[in-house]
Amino acid sequence: MTASVLKAPGELTLERRDVPTPEAGQVLVQVSAVGVCGSDAHYYRHGRIGDYVVTEPLVLGHEAAGRIVAVGADVPTGRVGERVSIEPQQPDPDSAPSRRGEYNLCPHMRFYATPPVDGALAEYVLIGSAFAHPIPDTVSDEAAALFEPLSVAIAATRKAAVGVGDRVLIAGAGPVGLLCAQVASAAGATEIVVTDINPDRCSAALRFGATTAVGPDELPIDLDADSFIDASGAEPAIGAGIAAVRPGGRVVLVGMGSSSTMTFPVALIQNRELIVTGVFRYANTWPAARALVTSGKVDLDAMVTARFGLDEVAQALDADRTAGSIKAVIFPGRTGVTS
Repeated sequence: MTASVLKAPGELTLERRDVPTPEAGQVLVQVSAVGVCGSDAHYYRHGRIGDYVVTEPLVLGHEAAGRIVAVGADVPTGRVGERVSIEPQQPDPDSAPSRRGEYNLCPHMRFYATPPVDGALAEYVLIGSAFAHPIPDTVSDEAAALFEPLSVAIAATRKAAVGVGDRVLIAGAGPVGLLCAQVASAAGATEIVVTDINPDRCSAALRFGATTAVGPDELPIDLDADSFIDASGAEPAIGAGIAAVRPGGRVVLVGMGSSSTMTFPVALIQNRELIVTGVFRYANTWPAARALVTSGKVDLDAMVTARFGLDEVAQALDADRTAGSIKAVIFPGRTGVTS
């Protein structure tokens, strides 16, 4: 098979590799589509994200879908031929977090495209059978790949306890922020305010669930949001968002900023009894993702703004620098499909 391999920051190559063989409990998936995440672009440009450093060749890509072509022992052979969306996690089922149902927090997690674990920018990948989620034919390959970022938004919206009639503030109108807006709308929020410094992204937010989209400095003074979801990682946006939450409201931090530390308004958090938490990936979200997409409450296909073949991964990783870009998708089984 062919795989796109990151050798060093800014250096990608196509390699021929053996097609892997599924072990007990695993399935072999022929990859049909892979979404490009900001983390992929960051590894490509900088070779690291925080403590995760690329020290040896790495296959990027963790937003993936495909078709099962082989199964290991203990997996029904009837699964061969299934179209699936891949949940790119391989936790230790015996770890304490996994036993609690919080397998995303497993300390022994092996996650696609997180050093040293290879990702999905290859023609075939292995995954545990329980993490290969069947999808109906009404869901496109592109949308199935984007169940992964949608799962981040589902996890964030759940943490924010968004409910019917709620007023929600979201900072950042990148892919995750736009998906948070769609999920919040599906959850019954009636006022969804999205902030971003980019006017084009604000315009996109209005197409994807936001009732209002403004610059960070244009937030209404009396917003009094029930919850605030930060999908920007920007300290000024986080500070402004926390200040806009009503007493007893919730703050959910999703965006990864350039610094691991920042200043927080501790007195305000205490006096308003705000609940502040983070989101690290997701757990038990794929059924909800499938339901949201098949019901039409979340539109993933409309978020795809560029398409590339496996020989165009470098261009795909830089697509976020193009005006109007929301989401790029790579097709490992094709070449030269730029659109």
